[in-house]
Amino acid sequence: MTKRTVLIGGRFFFGLLTLVAVGTQLTVHLGMGYDPWNFFSYFTNLSNIFAAVVLLVSGYRVLVNKRPSELDDATRGTATIAMAVVGLVFGALLAGEDLGSLLPWVNFVVHYLIPVVMVADWLFQPPRATLTMKHLWYWLLYPIAYLVYSLIRGAFVNWYAYWFIDPARAGGWGGVLVFAVAISVGFVLVSLAMMWLGNKLKRQVDY
Repeated sequence: MTKRTVLIGGRFFFGLLTLVAVGTQLTVHLGMGYDPWNFFSYFTNLSNIFAAVVLLVSGYRVLVNKRPSELDDATRGTATIAMAVVGLVFGALLAGEDLGSLLPWVNFVVHYLIPVVMVADWLFQPPRATLTMKHLWYWLLYPIAYLVYSLIRGAFVNWYAYWFIDPARAGGWGGVLVFAVAISVGFVLVSLAMMWLGNKLKRQVDY
């Protein structure tokens, strides 16, 4: 089995699996009368959908022998870092929480499997572009935008996707700030690690 075959098959398989997992959970939530806007306000759900799209698009690019552009590599990096942080934050802050109606197999896919898959994909086929600090700032746009959106929406509807960004549960706005800074530091550290690995590892095949 060639590396090209592994990339195509793996990216298509895991991309579709992720969409099936998120779609299945959405169906469960809608059946229980859950607000779909709330469902799509979870960083985990948004990031898994993002990762699925990146996997499918990048798999297709390999299939048609199209070289990734610098933007393609940077976007794949955004999805990879987001999913790595999803796995780390879930393990550190949410693993012991009541997950409600979240199906166990969906939980495994979105919180454990896909974070590993995205990092493994990054290492298996490093970016073609040379990564610099400008890419780090690009990677931080997504989590910053999510945090701003969550805090503004939460203030209006009195609902937050995670307890650590809910002032009532995180010890006030000071607590939210502490958690936000800690997670931001995590994002930066993961981004720096992915940048270093992406530059250090040699892309063996140019697709």
